[in-house]
Parts: sequence; C-alpha cells; structure tokens
Amino acid sequence: MPSITGLTAAEVEARRAAGQTNQPPKSQTKTTGEIVRDNVCTYFNLVFLVLAVMLALVHSWLNMGFLGIVFWNTLIGIVQQLRAKRTIDKLTLVSAQKLRCLRDGRWCEVLSDDLVQDDVVEFGAGDQIAADAVVLDGSAQANESLITGEARAIPKECGAELKSGSFLMAGRCVARLTRVGAESYASRLTAEAQADGHRVARGEMMRSLDRLIKFIGVALIPIGAVLIWKQHWVLELSMKDTVDATVAALIGMIPEGLYLLTSVALAVSMMRLARRKVLTRDMNCIETLARVDTLCVDKTGTITESTMQADDPLPLAEKTPITEILSAFYAGEQPDNDTARALTARFGQGGTAWAAVRTIPFNTAYKYSAKDFGAQGCYVVGAPDVLAGSRAGELADRLTPLLAQGRRVLLLAKYNGTLPDPPAALDPAQLEFLALLPLQNRIRESAPKTFRFFAKQGVKIKVISGDDPQAVSHVAANAGIAGAEHWVDAATLQSEAALAEAAEKCTVFGRVTPEQKRQLVHALQAKGHTVAMTGDGVNDVLALKDARLRHRDGIGRAGGQPGRAACAAGFGLCRAARRCGRGAAGHQQHPALGVAVSGQEHLLVFAQHRRAGPAAGLPLPAAAAVARHVCHHRRTGVLSGA
Repeated sequence: MPSITGLTAAEVEARRAAGQTNQPPKSQTKTTGEIVRDNVCTYFNLVFLVLAVMLALVHSWLNMGFLGIVFWNTLIGIVQQLRAKRTIDKLTLVSAQKLRCLRDGRWCEVLSDDLVQDDVVEFGAGDQIAADAVVLDGSAQANESLITGEARAIPKECGAELKSGSFLMAGRCVARLTRVGAESYASRLTAEAQADGHRVARGEMMRSLDRLIKFIGVALIPIGAVLIWKQHWVLELSMKDTVDATVAALIGMIPEGLYLLTSVALAVSMMRLARRKVLTRDMNCIETLARVDTLCVDKTGTITESTMQADDPLPLAEKTPITEILSAFYAGEQPDNDTARALTARFGQGGTAWAAVRTIPFNTAYKYSAKDFGAQGCYVVGAPDVLAGSRAGELADRLTPLLAQGRRVLLLAKYNGTLPDPPAALDPAQLEFLALLPLQNRIRESAPKTFRFFAKQGVKIKVISGDDPQAVSHVAANAGIAGAEHWVDAATLQSEAALAEAAEKCTVFGRVTPEQKRQLVHALQAKGHTVAMTGDGVNDVLALKDARLRHRDGIGRAGGQPGRAACAAGFGLCRAARRCGRGAAGHQQHPALGVAVSGQEHLLVFAQHRRAGPAAGLPLPAAAAVARHVCHHRRTGVLSGA
C-alpha cells in the first residue's frame, strides 16, 4: 500500500468547527409543534371555536358538546402523524454504520455520521459509501443501482470516484472523503427534492368537505345575524336563549358528523394497513390510492429482488460434467459478492471429493477466480469478455441474447496451462470453454400477482429504469406487465414533446436519468393522470416527490424523503393499500343527502351512507350526531348543537 496519511486530531476538530462533517441533513419530518399546529389551526376548528366562544359568553356550557367531535377529529390527525414521524425518524437512524478510518496514523472505527471531509476510510464488500470519495488504493466493484438504477457491478480502481448511496459488492479499497453531509451526491439530490418544503396534499373528500365548510362558514355570518335579530328583538328571548337557539341552528348546518366519519374511516384504514406493516405518512394517501390510474415502477429492487439467482448452465462442450465441476468449485466457499453467493447457493451446497491444491480468489484487477484440482484439472470462472480476450467472437452467438435479456453472464473454462503466480491475466489460447453461467435478479414473488391486480383495477403500469430498455422489457414481460413490448430508450428522447408522446405510448423506459423520471411523471400528470410511483433508490427521489402518491421500499438515509406510503414488507402490499383506499373512498363518496326542516330558519343537513364503511359501525358517529339534533328538537323545539 502506498504511503497514505490520514487526518490528525487537530485537523478533524478544525473541520468540525468549519461544519465539514458527515452529519445527515435536518430531518424532513415536521416537528411535534408543527404537527399540533397544523391540526389545531384549521378552518373547521375556527368555525366551531367561534360558536363555542358565543356559548361560553352566555355560560351555556351544556350546549358545547359538539366540541367533542372537534377534539376527536383533531386528535386523530395529530396521533397518526406523530406515529408516522417516530417511525420515519427511526428508519433514518438505521443507516448509521461503523467504518475503519485512518486518524493520527492509526486505524480506528468511527461512526459514519462522525466522519469529516478528507478523512481516509476503508470500505469492504457490503459497506455502504457514506459520503462521496475518491479511491486511493485497492480495487473493488461498486453497485450504484440506488443512484443510477443500473444493476451492474462497476469497477473502482485507484482514482475512481465513489458516490454516496452506492455500496461495494466485492473487493476492498481505501478512499479519501471529498464531499460529506449535505454536500454529498445523495444529500444534494434529496435537497433538490425538498426545495419547496413538505407539502401535504389534501384528498378530494377532505378538500370537498373543507370547501363546503368554508362556504357554510361565510354563509353563517349573515344567517347568524338574522337569527340573533329575530330571536332577540322579534321573539324577545333572553340573550342566553338567543345564543343557544342561534348556535344550535348554525351547528345543524355544519356536517360535523360527516367530517368526523371521514377522518375515522381513513384512520381505521390506516390501522388496517399498519397491521400489514404498511406505514402511511398521512391519511390522505388512503383516498389517493383509490384514484390512481397510472403506477410508475422501477425495475431494480421493485420488480426484481436485490439478490442474484443462478440459472441453468449453457454447455459449450459435449460430455463435460459441468455440474460436478461447479459443485467442486463452489463447495465450502465463503462468497463476498452477489454473483458468487448465487452460484454457491446453486452449486456449492453438496460435498465433493475433489481437493483444490491452489485457489485464486476473485479480484477486479483480473476479473476471474480459479481453482487447481490437480489430476482433475484447473478451472476458472470469470467475465467472458476478459477471459476470452481475442477469442470473444466464439461466444457472441450464445452470449449476446443473454445480455439482451439483462442477465449477468460468467464463463466456466478449463485452463490447460499453469496458473500465474502472482495472479495475472490468463492466456486465452490455453482456455477450453465449457459453459456459460447466466444469472439474473429474480422477480419478486408478489410482483406478477400485484400487476394482475392493478390491471383488473384499470391501472396502467409504467416501468422506468436506468438499465438497458430491451433488458427491462424482458423482465417486465416475465413479471406479467401488459404492453411490455412497447419500450423506448430515454437517451433518445431529447425534447419535452418527444418525452410526453412516449409517456402515453410506451410502457417501458430504459436508461432514464433521475431528472427524466421527474419529467415523465409531469408528462403523465399533464395528460390528466393521477400518478403513483414506487421506487427504492436515490435515483427515484425527484420523481417520487412529484408523484401524487409515493411508495418507498425502505433504504437508508441516502434515500431522501420518505414517501407518503412506506411499505416495510414490500411492493406486494400495495394491493392491500389499494383495497383500503377503494373502501374508504367508495363508502364516503356516494352519500344520500337528506334535509330536515323545522320552521323557516332551522335547516339540518346530514349524510346517510348506502353501505357500511371499512369497519363495522363506522356510520354511527354521523348517525349519532343527527339523532342528538333531532331528539333535542323534539323535546325543546330548538335544534341543539350538543
């Protein structure tokens, strides 16, 4: 290892004083005070507060029972948002990790959040890159699928850049941090997504109720004035009786029972989803799920799992015991990358009588691993283009179709020479090609069923990925997505008009940048679609932000703003969320309005639902509110607000 010096304690303190630390950006969730304020300071509550003050001025405490509805409606909103905040904040802390850091000439373990700019850090297989860095020594393979959407290993040699949010699949390297904290790539992408702050979009039902209450709130002023004039100056009632009668009449005009019923229906749906390990950030996403007509999904980590699966080998030579060779090659292995883990799981579980006299582990410098079994021969597994070298054309006919399907392919060959010591490139002329070993990210078990469900619901699926479009199309077809054969390379969409046209005509989009993902969502929304998006990577953040509803498969802090719905147990639970959304919205959206009139000035508007809500007994709050008004009117002749 070349001479590498880390920071001294004094240099670390100087950078901390300058704010050059790897502390995560300020939490994007609202504070407890903001949550309480937003739920208390609403127009709905203001109307009832004014009426309550009127009753308090005349000491009519018994007629203030309607404040119970206000209290419970406000409490439901506060509690569900506080629960979501706590869960999201806990998820944010999970991404912290301990890394080996060189300080004062000694290697020590430092929490990733305590790193500073210019720290020298060692990363190994499986480590997440905590901040942007440049490789000083060593070699490794990085997976940047969370950033670019492309599920392939990228070699990282001396001088190469490591981006925050990626992680090492294999190898080990020493790197110097160049951009930390809010300046790192992942944090800057998150900051752009949060540039205008967190806006909570109200659902259509709640917006309709808000508009109704605002209209009624304005109408209450002249109506209330007329009622007070009539009750006090025409009927010559006392001021207390005048206020009681006026408030009772005005309360009867406000559908507070329906407002509470809507909140309860959405809250119950949230609880049902919580039991399925689905975190909803606010209640409005429940209704939005029912209105979604276009679902944008990523390929890597959404349609497919993150783990690799080894397929059947494709023989290149006759009468060769390929399975026996692979079993001996991977028996007893302790793999340190996804590819080796998949091959070990497929071929290395049984025993073998072959004994290896020499082993060369995989390294990105020469891109192969090898084992010499003495009398049984010497075998190598590695990248076909590197091992075959000038003979790569011999593999083209078999290799090209596999690569077009998005598979990762390795070559198994017998080496008829002596393995170099130290390890170096092999002579292609000494190789005897035995088999191609295709691997792929397996399709999630729940994905086909989920896509069939959405197809029956009339929801169009759009697959947006950073991978090769033909490969993505193949995966989408295997997952059962209709129209998967209609694909486009987003790199060819150079204008907004071309992108908007493709958004309507195509189902699969390949080689899409994070900004193009956002533009695709905008293009679909401009056509009048209600767009939901699901993704698991930093490259999805911008598009997730602008989608009407977002689903995130949880990742670490580098993932940016949590979506409105975060599924801890995976993409398949979107079906359950959709059903809850349809139930909650459907039961609230078609009420039969009834009007009860008593005298010329008293008007009571109430909603009687055609069928039960998502949980038994949900119509009871509205029914109880109506019953209280009617029963009090029958006893006293005055509509009560209690």
